Amino acid sequence: MAAAGRRRRWLLWAAVVAHAVASGAGFVEDLDESFKENRKDDIWLVDFYAPWCGHCKKLEPVWNEVGIEMKNMGSPVKVGKMDATSFSSIASEFGVRGYPTIKLLKGDLAYNYRGPRTKDDIIEFANRVAGPLIRPLPSQHMFEHVQKRHRVLFVYVGGESPLKEKYIEVASELIVYTYFFSASEDVLPEYVTLPELPAVVVFKDGTYFVYDEYEDGDLSSWINRERFQGYLNVDGFTLYELGDTGKLVAIAVIDDKNSSVEHTRLKSIIQEVARDYQDHFHRDFQFGHMDGNDYINSLLMDDLTIPTIVVLNTSNQQYFLPDRHIENTEDMVQFINNILDGTAEAQGGDGLLQRVKRIIYDAKSTVVSVFKSSPLLGCFLFGLPLGVISIMCYGICTADTDGGVDEHEAAKKENGDRELTDEGSEEEQEEEKNGKYTELSDGELKQKDIMEKKKD
Repeated sequence: MAAAGRRRRWLLWAAVVAHAVASGAGFVEDLDESFKENRKDDIWLVDFYAPWCGHCKKLEPVWNEVGIEMKNMGSPVKVGKMDATSFSSIASEFGVRGYPTIKLLKGDLAYNYRGPRTKDDIIEFANRVAGPLIRPLPSQHMFEHVQKRHRVLFVYVGGESPLKEKYIEVASELIVYTYFFSASEDVLPEYVTLPELPAVVVFKDGTYFVYDEYEDGDLSSWINRERFQGYLNVDGFTLYELGDTGKLVAIAVIDDKNSSVEHTRLKSIIQEVARDYQDHFHRDFQFGHMDGNDYINSLLMDDLTIPTIVVLNTSNQQYFLPDRHIENTEDMVQFINNILDGTAEAQGGDGLLQRVKRIIYDAKSTVVSVFKSSPLLGCFLFGLPLGVISIMCYGICTADTDGGVDEHEAAKKENGDRELTDEGSEEEQEEEKNGKYTELSDGELKQKDIMEKKKD
């Protein structure tokens, strides 16, 4: 009996813990209007949501996991959520325009999260932004440790200078995307050679690149371009982020599940160009592969057959397709050089004709997707309005026809009245004839009397 009681209590306790973990109770705080005054003493990671939002409901279990993980890590960051529809004035002050919106609030600063809505990505963002803006690397051991953890590493090397001030300014803006470090020259690996100090260096893809103001332009733009690895697994979100870099994106569009020679060959060609020609092309090109052609077809408003290679200009919606089959790395390099020197034909763009085409394409895609997902709903959404419009048009046309007949009859009647008015009635005409006859008879009688008097 005692053992059975302990078992029941243990099961009850396990159920309570499981419920707490599932609901995030005690780990994610529900925020209200008092949050505005009380938040500045702490660092907050907040989900601004709407109760009716489907994306918000999908994020909720992930957000609970974030709260639990941050609590278990002993992070100073507090995790909360706020109904932006109930506290719209506070949400507006923080610049919330859509749902869900994730922000890290640190003092008077608010940092937007734009990455994938996964637990690990959100936690990594919170730890990065909540920590120091510039993280020092005091030893070679620390440098090696950090380099193993980060695929892209920005390091300022040197003492106080205007370049360091600019580096700090850029870090405050781009900390939402990447880490920023500082180190002395003797901390760097032996293979690193700097032309001068101070310097800003990015380590990625097994090599490093030094910022050159004359060749690379503004420091912020350079860091924004170099914050990606040379080769990526590209999806829609990645393409959206690459749009800010100004780089052309060379993509092998393949089927990852297809292990045929042609699919693997094109992917390998792009990888080899990204690795072996990075000194030539890394300033202008981003390389990668995309699984499937659905997204790329919707982006280009075209039907690309896979496997294929396409180069996108995300800044103006233009794209380039090879004019011949890409057989090897040399063919791909030649294709890239043709794009750079302007001999490759550009398609698409953001002109007026393309915008009209985009509107028509999006409308057509919406209608087709609705009918594919739910034919009955499609018939209701599009059939009902068309039916109502048809009835209205029929009613308008019918009303015009009836009105035309009535007007014709009225005009005919009016013309008849005018004829009667001008000619008079039959009785009036008969009386007029009788009057004329009477007048003629009296004249003849007078003439007869005169003739008789002459005879006498």
